[in-house]
This record gives sequence, C-alpha cells and structure tokens, in this order.
Amino acid sequence: MVSSKLTRRAAVLGLSALAMAFPANAETVVDLTWRDLLPEDDTSLPGNLQGILPHDETAMAARQPMSTGIRTDWNGQIVQLSGFVVPIDYQGTGITAFILVPFVGACIHVPPPPANQLVFVTTKSPYEGSGMFEAVTVTGIFGTASTTTELAEVGYALSADEVRPYPK
Repeated sequence: MVSSKLTRRAAVLGLSALAMAFPANAETVVDLTWRDLLPEDDTSLPGNLQGILPHDETAMAARQPMSTGIRTDWNGQIVQLSGFVVPIDYQGTGITAFILVPFVGACIHVPPPPANQLVFVTTKSPYEGSGMFEAVTVTGIFGTASTTTELAEVGYALSADEVRPYPK
C-alpha cells in the first residue's frame, strides 16, 4: 500500500539515524496524546471528534487537510502513544508497518487527519493484530519523518519496540 518501498525505507532509516543522534534515556518513556503532536498554537478539532462528523468515502486522501506544522520536542525519545492501526505492510500474518491514527475510520472511511496527526509505525517483530482499526499502544523511538502513502501524508514516525492491544 505504501507508494514506494524507497519512501518507507527512507522514513525508517531517517528515524534510525535520528535515534543515534539523540540517544534516549531507556528509563524515561514520554506518554504522548494526540493533542501533544499539534503545534502549541493549533486550535483545530481534535482527532477523536473528527470521526463523528458526517462523511462519505470518495477520494479520502485527496481530502486530507493541510498540516499546521509538526513538533520536534520528542525526536529521538522513547514515547508511548495509543491509537488505531491502519496496516501498510505484512510479514506472514503479522503487521510490520502501519499508520497509527487517532480515531476509528481515519484514512479509510473518513478523510485522513492532517499529517501532524498520523504516525508511521515500523516494527522488527511482526505484530499479530486482530485486524484493521485495532486499538493499540505503541512504545518506541519517536521522530519527525515525512512519509507518503496511498492513504495520506504522514508527519511522524515511530520505531516500535512494543505494540500491545489497548486495555479494554
């Protein structure tokens, strides 16, 4: 689904280089919310409310709103962020790359949120998830990385050390 493996690989390699440039303190995990990814002066509608607005399913990627900017506060740090899985790549039955989105339906059933509300997640160990839009919490090295997929422009990347189902 990714527009090119080169684009995805560049995002992953860029994040790896970023992690080496900014070593993270293994004991400190920053617990992020989706609001944290917006610039401080951004007053746009939070992602969890966008999903309840009326929508149709035509040309979703073309209707992605412009991003108001990204934040670099957590580049190279270990973070934890919860959201919903939109699978991009598989290895066997496990997911190795996905877009983490703030609300159910983003990128597929409603227009994608701006790039600053999407995180491209890669994992070395395939995640055996339950399918599309599974709620998960991801922990790993975070950074800014412009990535283009068929579904949306993505502003952040996360190299996951752990992907686990969100507590019910």
